[in-house]
This record gives sequence, structure tokens and C-alpha cells, in this order.
Amino acid sequence: MQSCVLWLLFALTVCDANFPPPVVNISLDEVPEVRWWPLKNLYSKDFLQKAAAQVIDSTIPAWVHHAIKPVVRALERFTPQPYAGEIRGMADLYGSDISDILMLNFAYEVSAFCTSIVAQGTEGKIYHGRNLDYPHDVLKNLTIDVQFIKNGEVAYRGTTFAGYVGLWTGQSKNKFTVTGNQRDKGHWWDNIISAVLLKNSPVSWLLRETLEGASDFLNAVILLSKTPIITDVYYIVGGAYPGEGVVITRDRNGPADIWPLDTLNGNWYRVQTNNDHWLPPPRRDTRLEVAMKVLNATGENNMNVSSLYQVLSVTPVCNSITVYTTVMNAAAPEEYRTVVRETCGESNMAKFNGLN
Repeated sequence: MQSCVLWLLFALTVCDANFPPPVVNISLDEVPEVRWWPLKNLYSKDFLQKAAAQVIDSTIPAWVHHAIKPVVRALERFTPQPYAGEIRGMADLYGSDISDILMLNFAYEVSAFCTSIVAQGTEGKIYHGRNLDYPHDVLKNLTIDVQFIKNGEVAYRGTTFAGYVGLWTGQSKNKFTVTGNQRDKGHWWDNIISAVLLKNSPVSWLLRETLEGASDFLNAVILLSKTPIITDVYYIVGGAYPGEGVVITRDRNGPADIWPLDTLNGNWYRVQTNNDHWLPPPRRDTRLEVAMKVLNATGENNMNVSSLYQVLSVTPVCNSITVYTTVMNAAAPEEYRTVVRETCGESNMAKFNGLN
């Protein structure tokens, strides 16, 4: 009953123009090549091909696209399982050259502008939310919630895009939640070189592997901090118990900084955008300032999935390139909700301005 009431409160905050993405069950008990075939029930091959071309063409110059195809095709030989098999299966699903599907996955790795928040309420519950911003409007129609099934049960879940085998957002029930934000370091070609020569993991693959393999919050933090990756990133992790919240600022080979919740000193939330937290944000980027202002106005005694969604709905935290908003609570996995954004809550800004 309580979860129904929470969902009703959550649903009332969602404008009619926003909508939940479809939920897709992916069986980890199936061979990798066929795992993603349930997408055939949602998308036509023609739509998937056009959407992939739009993302690739807007991210990678056409001459570069053709020039690096042999390099990308060679990358398939170095791609670990299950991703190699899943990408081959996705290429069949799309009716595309496998190099294009690999390139599509790398294109997603370099353009995720995001806001992530992990916060603790007065009862010790940890709430985690994120806006994922991409400059590709077509992704709103490719957003899916995925339940990864193993031995007949949901092993973990996440939100992603059709054609993408990695995750930027996910939850391991009763253990932890995790999101990834782009850290603006290097270029996409550096990432491909890192993947080929150093055999490092794409950041979204490590996030997914952690959801599948980590035993608890601490184990997840260790894996996300120490495992070599192809580019810098911010990993934001929330746990199932009081105090379990942290922002990990990553270099390729290890952590540059660990920034945990510090509730004893009044630091009951952490907000991470796309800049190192110890540096001032760019003058024109006010997402951090506004998010903190709204969180302070909300207060930890009013923190829950609904109020966190409202924080993430305020402009410019939510903005013209926000694709989706997800809120979650590892200790109450049924509260996991994703909304694809067509509108933001501009009117909320005046309300919160009036509280300060």
C-alpha cells in the first residue's frame, strides 16, 4: 500500500508531456547474441538504423567515421564478453555493420552531461537521483528501463538507450544505486586508443559490471574507484544504509578524489554535475548553484523520491537537452522511477526562490 501511495505522489508531479519509458526484460541466462532481441517488439529496424546514424553523425565527423572504421572493426577482437556477443547481436538487430554499433556505443561514452544527487533524509534513508543530458533529441524515443533477469529474478536494473549495452544509471536492490557523469577530459579518439591498446573498460561497462558483481555499497565503491577505465568520469553511489553516499572523481587509472556524505557536519547531500567539486563551475553553468539552493529549501526532513524529483525538475537542473530523470532508493527498490522529459518545472523556480 505504501509503495502505491508513493507512486501516486510521484505521478502527480509528472507533467502530461513527460512519460515513463518502456520496461524491457533482458535475460542474462540467454547467450549474449540474443539477449537484446526483445527490442524487436518495440522498434523497427528502419527506425533503429536512422537513430543510430543521427547519433553517430552528430558526434563523429563523417570523414573521421570512415577513416576509423578499420580501427573500430579491429576493436571487436579486443572486446570482452558478454559485450562482444551483445554488440554482435545488436548489429544483427539493427541490420548494421558491427563497426557502426561499436562506434555508437563509444559515441554515447563521450557526451553525457548530467546532474546527479545523493542525499540522506532525517530517517537515514538514502535517495539518489539524476538527470541525464544528451544533445540528441532522438534518444527520448530510445530510452528504456531494463530489468536484467538471472535465474528467474531481477539481478539489477538500469536505464539506457536501445543499442547501448552499457549503463549510466542503475540499481542493485537492497545494496546500492549508481550513476555516471561525464568528466570533461580527453577526446573520443583517446578513448578508442585506450580501449584498444590499454584494454581498459568503458565507463558504462564498469558501472554495469559493478551492478552485477558487487556485494554491497563498499564493494561497489572499491570497484568503481580502482578499476582502470577508458576515460575520466564521476561515479555517484548511494547505499541502503545511513551514511552510504559518495561521489568518486575518476582518472583513468584510479580515483582523483573521494567525496562522501558527511551528515555529522550538516553535509546531508552531494550534488555532482560535470566539473570537479573543488573547482568553481563555469560562469554560465548554474546547475550546481540552483540544485543546492533547492535542496536547502527542501530540507533533509522532507527528502524522499518525490521531492528529489522536484529538485531535478527545476530549470536549469532540468534543461532543453535533458533526456530523462531517474530517482531511486536502494533500500526500497520498488521506488525506482524514470521519466522521459519533454518539459521541465520552470514554475518551481519561483516557488523555491520565495523560500530563500
